[in-house]
Amino acid sequence: MLKTFEIEEGTTPLVISMPHVGTVVPDDIARRLTPDAMTLPDTDWHVDKLYNFAEDLGAWTIRPRCSRYVVDLNRPSDGAKLYPGLRETSVCPTTSFNGTALYAEGLEPNDKEVADRIASYWAPYHAMLASTLNALCVRFGYALLWDAHSIRSEVPLLFEGRLPDFNLGIGQGACPQIVAEKLLEVAQSAASRTAVLNGRFKGGFITRNYGAPDRNVWAVQLELSQRTYMDESRPELGLTREAGSTQQTIRDMLATFLDLGRIALRQ
Repeated sequence: MLKTFEIEEGTTPLVISMPHVGTVVPDDIARRLTPDAMTLPDTDWHVDKLYNFAEDLGAWTIRPRCSRYVVDLNRPSDGAKLYPGLRETSVCPTTSFNGTALYAEGLEPNDKEVADRIASYWAPYHAMLASTLNALCVRFGYALLWDAHSIRSEVPLLFEGRLPDFNLGIGQGACPQIVAEKLLEVAQSAASRTAVLNGRFKGGFITRNYGAPDRNVWAVQLELSQRTYMDESRPELGLTREAGSTQQTIRDMLATFLDLGRIALRQ
């Protein structure tokens, strides 16, 4: 069976999901994508490198191998809207964040192909994520989920102006408000950085689906502005000098998340 994701086991109840770091595009899809699409501009570039301290915190990590252009793991499989009234891409995107077509004309995936991709790529990732969270709840009495994302700081079709640096989202209660506000305080304490809670990005499918404080599962999404850690015009260059301070802030937020979980949720 095709290995569609990587998971690293941890020692704490913290799981870090990185649903958009994948860059593999199977040949049968790649040959139909436009040359621009094959540069994968909407990838969450280098997020896995930013979180390379996860093992030090005892966190579990799960990340896909394939690009979000194959299947978007942070979208509902039934195609339901996350942000009614706002522009968003689908579970099997056919346009980029800039609104350009991903496929050569007439070669977009049909309904059967979408269903096959969901079964082959989306379902295994979510099955593993769900089973991991369930196992941690049995072992520790609770689980903490951090959904790690990044995006270009300026995407006119998705939001006006420049995105804040740290965008925390908990939807309509995927995590207690008081906990999210503590995390926001950590982000806001970073020098020369901006931060917001439940702004343009309130948390996607993963945060909203798995966050269940009544069952002792807290979920938070962090949508990070890419300008805080890389040259947005040249992702191939990797992390910039500014990445160190950004990484430290993320680490501080996760340490706070763990501490608050231990205090409030341990049995």
